[in-house]
Amino acid sequence: MRLGYKETKRDKTGVYFKKKVGWLFIIISVIAITIFNFYPMIQAFLLSFQSGMGGNLEFTGLSNWQRLFGDPTFIAALTNTSIYLLIQVPLMIILALFFSVLLNDPNLKFRSFFRIAIFLPCVTSLVAYSVIFKYLFGIDGIINQFLLNFGFISETINFLADPVWAKVVIILAITWRWTGYNMIFYLAALQNVDKSIYEAARIDGANSIQQFFQITVPMLKPIILFTSITSTIGTLQIFDEIVNITNGGPGNATISISQYIYNLSFEYTPDFGYASTVSYVIVILVVVLSIIQFRVAGEKK
Repeated sequence: MRLGYKETKRDKTGVYFKKKVGWLFIIISVIAITIFNFYPMIQAFLLSFQSGMGGNLEFTGLSNWQRLFGDPTFIAALTNTSIYLLIQVPLMIILALFFSVLLNDPNLKFRSFFRIAIFLPCVTSLVAYSVIFKYLFGIDGIINQFLLNFGFISETINFLADPVWAKVVIILAITWRWTGYNMIFYLAALQNVDKSIYEAARIDGANSIQQFFQITVPMLKPIILFTSITSTIGTLQIFDEIVNITNGGPGNATISISQYIYNLSFEYTPDFGYASTVSYVIVILVVVLSIIQFRVAGEKK
């Protein structure tokens, strides 16, 4: 009995020691995340209830939140960001799915080349590719020259000075850069799907379209949910493309919420309290849209 007691005590000591060692491994990360993530989030939330120029802030309650509903620039930024989200994210997800299925075909020649070509844009610099798109769609850009030479237009189009075309250019730019990134997730998932499932479907007479909607999409549902949420978060935070392609213009026709936050903090007279309020709008949108996407996908956990 005494020996069993000692063994039990030794086991408990060993488990306790392993837990201590485990905490030692993660404690630095926990402290760093707390200091650089959670603390700024809490401070930004408290800051959203304060007003004043620069560092001269005082508590004003819900005045910043009430100001949102009467701020035409914020409404324009929210509208533009919503347009980018509703058009660009579904378009990008559909294209990524299409390319992944196409490039997963073992009979397709030069598969590696096409995979690299489609994935390559997402490793380019945000600023560099934004500037390239700005010049591509400029008055003297390649796009205008191409359309003129082939007779599609009779005079050049100032894409970046038109409220509608400027949004189209930004949506095209984001889609070009991030489609390949999402495609890689789908490709990785497709390569883990048992080929016998598709063979059984073909034997039962299912065509390619039926296989896609009845097998591929259901099998990729968790990955589609993941890419939809990450793409939603990324689009709600869009900043670099807006600043470098149109700088929010013409007027405020393409301004995003993130650019408006930057302008409130650094371009206009600094109003950090109101900027924090606007930034928490993104947090609220991310939470709400993520919950909706989980509900639509049928994920309860």
